[in-house]
Amino acid sequence: MDVRAVAVAGRGLLDPQEPVFVADDEALLRGRSVFETARVYGGRPFLLDRHLARFVVSAERVGLAAPDPAECERLAELAIGACEEQDLALRLYWTGRTLAVTAGPVDPELEAQRARGLRLVSASWSTGALAGAKSTSYAENMAAQDAAVVAGADDALLVASDGTVLEAPTANVWWREGDTLVTPSLDLPILAGVTRGLLLELAEQETVEGVFPVARLFAADEVFVCSSIREVMPVASVDGKPFGLGPAAEVLQQELRRRAAS
Repeated sequence: MDVRAVAVAGRGLLDPQEPVFVADDEALLRGRSVFETARVYGGRPFLLDRHLARFVVSAERVGLAAPDPAECERLAELAIGACEEQDLALRLYWTGRTLAVTAGPVDPELEAQRARGLRLVSASWSTGALAGAKSTSYAENMAAQDAAVVAGADDALLVASDGTVLEAPTANVWWREGDTLVTPSLDLPILAGVTRGLLLELAEQETVEGVFPVARLFAADEVFVCSSIREVMPVASVDGKPFGLGPAAEVLQQELRRRAAS
């Protein structure tokens, strides 16, 4: 992320090159910190209230005091206002000592990826106790993503040892079976994506949440992932098996953009 603005509680706007976290913060020593990522459309953060609610839950799960939602909103406004761009990636960080918000332009490559679809490779995954928390302990997720890139793909599909489909390192997974949309249940150790929740509201066809073997995904008519910054991103292939860029992802992407513009 190309950071253009940084706002920190008690310090206000900072130069993006200025230090934010102290060296003995547990965020650096132990990885005990949480974050949220939201997209900004036309200068307005989208679904920020939902992101802040999850921010509080994540903090509780890693043993931190809850961040102040009102201060989060104030810092977000500062960071957004300091950027020339109106379409931004907004990130909030809370270490228990430092509350910081950054803003920067959305990766311009996302639309090219949306046009061609993502290439995924499956990765066997053993989840930890904090799998459902959006903590900054993402080293394993990033390693899976890096391994996928080395293998010639764009991202990984995380699969449990028993073959159950989980999620992608930074996105939730969906597929279409005929007229039915399918996505892994939050009873699994996966993140409760804000965009995932929105798609459940926006989808007009039947949606099924559950525990599914990866073989069921491979038999799907269409596969896609979703996240706040990527929005709805079609999947062109998984482990080399091609999938057409189907209609469900396109329709949901259009509906998401309509909701963001309203």
